[in-house]
Amino acid sequence: MRQNRVLSLLDRLERASRADPAIDALRSAVRSLPLGRGRDVLHGRWLGHPLHPLMVQVPVGSWLSAAVLDTVPGRSREAALLVGVGLAAAAPAALAGAVDWAELHREQARVGLVHAVANGAAVGLYATSLACRLRGGRTGAGRVYGLLGLTAVGLGGMLGGHLAYRQASGANHAEEVAHVVREGWHRVGAVAGFPAGQPVRRVVDDVPVLVVRESGGAIHALAERCSHLAGPLSEGTVADGCVRCPWHGSVFRLSDGWNVRGPATAPQPAFDTRVLDGHVEVRLRRADRGERVPNGREAERQRAGTGTGAAHGHSS
Repeated sequence: MRQNRVLSLLDRLERASRADPAIDALRSAVRSLPLGRGRDVLHGRWLGHPLHPLMVQVPVGSWLSAAVLDTVPGRSREAALLVGVGLAAAAPAALAGAVDWAELHREQARVGLVHAVANGAAVGLYATSLACRLRGGRTGAGRVYGLLGLTAVGLGGMLGGHLAYRQASGANHAEEVAHVVREGWHRVGAVAGFPAGQPVRRVVDDVPVLVVRESGGAIHALAERCSHLAGPLSEGTVADGCVRCPWHGSVFRLSDGWNVRGPATAPQPAFDTRVLDGHVEVRLRRADRGERVPNGREAERQRAGTGTGAAHGHSS
């Protein structure tokens, strides 16, 4: 069976490098925005998954509702109100999307740029639609521009779906760990093979695992591939009880995998560790066993400095 034409066009878009200089310039501009802690809010770290898909429901829903009201005689004023609501909600949704987009792989960023252009065109068309609706006698033109805007929104939504489901943008890239690693303890090497303070990569059931031995003797282990976009944490930097991903800067606490800083919105799966006969063994920490997993306010308090990494990072 042949690949359908839409997927063929999308595959070509992923490989097209013509817009790469513009992507690099826009990335730098977005990353330089003085957002402070607001950047993690826009990423959706507090929510546990990207915020952008949630925020776009308001403009898309408002504009779709306006299109429905446009088919009902005498409801042009209500339709205009909904168009205005959608325009007001589009700006924060676009900012959240831009913050996420600036931390994507090159192929994802190419699709994301066209996604943004389509949505930008929709905003322009709906702004024109609203202007026509507010001027007497141009309601018909406002409806036409609204229909064109909804078409652009549909194209942007299709590209957003491709980003999310085909390219796994915003997905938790560490979710499968709990389904792959078998129960029980797994030996990952002699204690001497883990220099203090240095990230070391090992493999358990084909799953890469990051192991860090602290100078005080506590040993921590996390899934090694970053939950954001599968970056290699073993190539990152270790400091203050955390590891920083070398690709996009997500920071995870070694004691339990809690995502201290984005763009990662999901924590890293954590492993219990022990030393037996001079060798380090690890066991996946599972919530269904009633074991500690990073969650809610308690994890936030630990992030502020009340964690118990040594107590959960080493046993013998």
